[in-house]
Amino acid sequence: MMETGNVKEILEALHNGRIQVYYQPQYDALTSRLVGAEALARWVEDDGTVIMPGRFIPVLEESDAIMELDWHMFRQTCAFLQRQAQQGIQQVPISVNFSRRHVAEEDFIEKLIRIADEHHLERKLIVVEITESALVGCEETVKELVKKVREAGFRVAIDDFGSGLSSLSFVKDIAVDVLKIDKSLLSHNCEDEKERIVLESIFTFAHRLKLTTVAEGVETRQQLGFLRTCDCKVIQGFLFAKPMPEMDFWRLTIECPKLDEEEDILVTQAPSSAMQLLLDAIFTRYPLVIFSNLTRNSFYMMAYENFTRQSCPSTGVFEELIQHGASTMHPEDQQLFLDTFSIENQMKAHDRGDKYISVVTRQMGDDGIYRRVETTNYFVKNPSADDVLVISLCQNLD
Repeated sequence: MMETGNVKEILEALHNGRIQVYYQPQYDALTSRLVGAEALARWVEDDGTVIMPGRFIPVLEESDAIMELDWHMFRQTCAFLQRQAQQGIQQVPISVNFSRRHVAEEDFIEKLIRIADEHHLERKLIVVEITESALVGCEETVKELVKKVREAGFRVAIDDFGSGLSSLSFVKDIAVDVLKIDKSLLSHNCEDEKERIVLESIFTFAHRLKLTTVAEGVETRQQLGFLRTCDCKVIQGFLFAKPMPEMDFWRLTIECPKLDEEEDILVTQAPSSAMQLLLDAIFTRYPLVIFSNLTRNSFYMMAYENFTRQSCPSTGVFEELIQHGASTMHPEDQQLFLDTFSIENQMKAHDRGDKYISVVTRQMGDDGIYRRVETTNYFVKNPSADDVLVISLCQNLD
């Protein structure tokens, strides 16, 4: 479809109030509760005809005129949230898109803060969205901008994730809060094996980075079902709701309808969600969890909390890990620890058929005081390999 108008005509429509904010609701993938929305531009003619953004935004993006639309959308969204607060109506976070051109806008952060504060908003209610393509060619500048936006109290989302070619390398270096999965990755209704593998990998990657995931363009229950198995957090798409005018979204936030009937969360949750609950429970008692491969003399540390702050690598050579652990302990306990967890002695225990080995030692805390720590190594089996694997669980006893 052809683009509509020139920049002058589009800005005239903007100033005359014909370009309006529509809100597309976002729902919790498991409970179907309303949890957010995205602010989207729609050109609405006097006769009610709605012109989609694809027909006018590309024209604005050719110049700095796109920034005028972005700030208009932001102000309107802030005003909407302010009116909700004044009426005592439930508020949910709303995402607002910002063009890559704002990267060069010197007072961007100040302007963002000023407008939000003029409307007396909690800044966490605003999610600043930048598209994945905005990162290309100006990674360091965007990285610094995102840092300042988050320091100001706003959340940041990367939109259209997966539509580009270098997504993973960008996101690992930029501290955002939300990853919005591009709808193109759902193009085969999640029935294509390659598509499913890519999606599973993205969600695993996002969870490891503690990012909230939003799947865009969800239109079928088949897609929803698969996304639930991946532990996708938030759904946005026609299956739940299309973008709607302000008053319709206003009513929606009052009614808070749900797509599904209430279900037992233990039944509807994805396997990965259940696994995370299990890990959370384990970490309450065992703040340090280590996976080791005795055959390969390697380890991977899954968590490292509430222990000594002395530096300890998250992955590396197992024998070096044991040496490091011993160095943090009372001199009288160091040899006991080294002997118990040497690869040779653990291999002997494994060959004897022992299920685990355990020892209590005294470890120095940050305050210089020794406290008792119990370390238990459990022998586990991976059906895909003959390597001798160990999971270490460590807990403070004092």
